[in-house]
Amino acid sequence: MNSFGKRFIFTTFGESHGKALGCVVDGIPAGIVIDEAFIQSELDRRKPGQNSYATARKESDKVEILSGVFEGKSTGTPIAMVIFNTNQKSKDYTNIKDLFRPGHADFTYYHKYGIRDYRGGGRSSARETAARVAAGAIAKLMLKELDIEVLSGVYAIDGINATNIDFEYAKSSEIFALDKDQELAQKEAVLNAKNSHDSVGGVALVTIKNTPIGLGEPIYYKLDALLADAMMSINAVKGIEIGEGTNCALLSGTQNNDEINKNGFLTNHSGGILGGISNGDDINIKISFKPTPSIFKKQQTIDIHSNEVNCELKGRHDPCVAIRGSIVAESMAALVVADLLLLNLGRTIQQLRNVYTS
Repeated sequence: MNSFGKRFIFTTFGESHGKALGCVVDGIPAGIVIDEAFIQSELDRRKPGQNSYATARKESDKVEILSGVFEGKSTGTPIAMVIFNTNQKSKDYTNIKDLFRPGHADFTYYHKYGIRDYRGGGRSSARETAARVAAGAIAKLMLKELDIEVLSGVYAIDGINATNIDFEYAKSSEIFALDKDQELAQKEAVLNAKNSHDSVGGVALVTIKNTPIGLGEPIYYKLDALLADAMMSINAVKGIEIGEGTNCALLSGTQNNDEINKNGFLTNHSGGILGGISNGDDINIKISFKPTPSIFKKQQTIDIHSNEVNCELKGRHDPCVAIRGSIVAESMAALVVADLLLLNLGRTIQQLRNVYTS
């Protein structure tokens, strides 16, 4: 499936080396100010080729809005956006067009569909996430109207963890590092992997602030379940933790429970979600990315005829996909919240009265 959401729905299209990527966002309320400069700035944060810690592929990722906006505001109809590819080098992949790259989706896509777009992975490429960021920017413009903020940064690279979290610092960091004291070591880990023709994994942290109490649709469309769904749909993501995450299995109930007084929760082990519903506290999510599978070392594999062969890659790839992946995770979180805000309307009769009676 290429669509996500129930009320705030986005559908993406395009391939890594195709003519263009894009998305159609449906369900947007009318009257939202559509700041095109902001949308472009979001894509600029994710775009490749900006420094030595990312792929050398240079794409402007210039977004063009095709519909759904009139005189700077959403019309309530679908917003379609397109991003043209301008720097494909498909010839870099001709030597592996019949091979299954280890760690990639080549093997499963070929066996599922019987067709393989070998040019950078085609639809399975992380290039597709540019369209998600464009859709996420629309969601953020809606959230801005409600003072809801979504922040992200890189928490860990190659096991080097942040100890002090600073989202403002992450905005200016070349690798979106959350901890300025760990940034140098994290950068060195990325460059060491790159120089040895290898890659490293990492962890992104996303925090959602000022969410109202009540977001989430138990029992099969819970907020935490939907966030997990959204994050796991991102290329290279292998795990997600909310609040204490897996660490809660090491705690007692006394340690893990968030006590409450008249001013709110005293701690936030739950990560802002109880019973699949937002409790008004910050929603904290950690997203674990595997090492980029595109590495420049000889690896054993098979081809489409099941012959055992060696795979030697060319091309331009991120040595740590978690860096730019953090921006995608932030966008997906915004899209989840936008969808659940709209789903929550009309959950009680009083909400309907507020809308339809004076």
